[in-house]
Amino acid sequence: MARAKAVLESVPSLPARGVWRERLRSRPPRPRRVAYDRRYRQTVRSIDIWSVLKISLCFYLCALIVVLVAGVVLWWIASAVGAIHNVEKFIGELVSDTHFHILSWEVLRGATLIGLVLVCVLVVITVLAAAFYNLFSELIGGLEVTVVEHEDER
Repeated sequence: MARAKAVLESVPSLPARGVWRERLRSRPPRPRRVAYDRRYRQTVRSIDIWSVLKISLCFYLCALIVVLVAGVVLWWIASAVGAIHNVEKFIGELVSDTHFHILSWEVLRGATLIGLVLVCVLVVITVLAAAFYNLFSELIGGLEVTVVEHEDER
């Protein structure tokens, strides 16, 4: 016999304190409809690894693009203010080189390569976490999610 995966329950909810007094003062008594909470329980037993791979790859690549664009904008602002020139001058004095320059395209390329390596590592970690969840949910029984829908009197 198959076991039901979802259970739909109707539970009457209690009104907040002080609501009864306001209702009695503001309007004449009338037949009142009872408000219910609908609860829906679902158990997540497994996660599709292929879906996790696609979603995590898209998420981490979008995050990398956002970080790189923000870094380029901050670099342009720092360059316009003169902070980059001051840093170049300070490092030049430290290493005794009067012609020290930071190559902005080299910095951007290095940040992009480091970001792509991080994206790959994070995608692998996320997929492994989903695989471990599938493995452990076989033993423990999964994650139970309860969704509550409030039905008002109106």
